[in-house]
Amino acid sequence: MTLSDEQLTKMQAFIEKEAKEKAKEIRLKADEEYEIEKASIVRSESSAIDSTYEQKLKKASLSQQITKSTIGNKTRLKILSEKDAILNEIFDNAEKELKKIATDEKEYKKVLIGLIEEGVLALMENKITLRIREADKKIVESAIEEASKNFEDKSKFKVDISIDESEYLSKDIAGGVVIINGSGKIEVNNTLEERLKILSEEALPAIRLELFGPSPTRKFFD
Repeated sequence: MTLSDEQLTKMQAFIEKEAKEKAKEIRLKADEEYEIEKASIVRSESSAIDSTYEQKLKKASLSQQITKSTIGNKTRLKILSEKDAILNEIFDNAEKELKKIATDEKEYKKVLIGLIEEGVLALMENKITLRIREADKKIVESAIEEASKNFEDKSKFKVDISIDESEYLSKDIAGGVVIINGSGKIEVNNTLEERLKILSEEALPAIRLELFGPSPTRKFFD
């Protein structure tokens, strides 16, 4: 059966129509898949960028914290160093002042009386030996009399205080005495340097507070 020209024309028109609709459908589907794929790529790239940015931000933040901590530590160490330097200067100056005590004989004798009496009271024995600077022998002999009397008034028993002439203290120290018990095994160091050392240790917290104020990091106080 042979198709007429009219039928062929209709058939051709139908095929063309179907082809156009199919092509349109393919284009729409392709466009849709393109948009989906594009959105997926954009999301993936955005996520990668966000992740990279977040990592860089974290690294930058960590680096900033480390730098801040390092600077803070250096600053604290510098402040502590400056504080120690100030305190050392104070005690160095105080040690220089010690040298002046022995130059005033009247005042130095009072100091020696007190140092001897304190040491003898600490030992509470009836025979005591003193180790002194050789240059102080005369003034110490004078101080012994009054220190002995003061001790006897308080302890109600006599004490024999003598000077160890076989071994003197260094001439380079500022002065004072070392009090030794009868057996020679117990000593009370009452040299001026030792008393300054004790005083500095006891007074250091108060001096720090007076000079630098309360420490913001200190939680407990004596």
